[in-house]
Amino acid sequence: MNEVIDTHLQELRRGTVVLACLQLLRTPGYGYGLLEELARRGFATDANTLYPLLRRLEKQEYLTSEWNTDEARPRKFYRTSAAGAALADVLTAEWAALTASIADLGTDLPEEEH
Repeated sequence: MNEVIDTHLQELRRGTVVLACLQLLRTPGYGYGLLEELARRGFATDANTLYPLLRRLEKQEYLTSEWNTDEARPRKFYRTSAAGAALADVLTAEWAALTASIADLGTDLPEEEH
């Protein structure tokens, strides 16, 4: 793909990572595991994007965190807060409405333009 298309795709995907994190972290998880799960589900991102996002969402109180020191290497686990779950529900509904609206855009064209 060319650079212009890549830029537009990156812009389109940017907000989806926030929503995906809020949805996935309804079950507690840590950063690296979340990176893997996001990639597995089609939301590939890198650590330089994800970790600042997690800190921002925590500062905004959409995520909570706690350290697990039971293992040899301590890990910070994140979980979607009640406010984060409410935000995720609103964003999911909006995403569904936008998807339906975009799908509907093509149905109004004259037949020869399809």
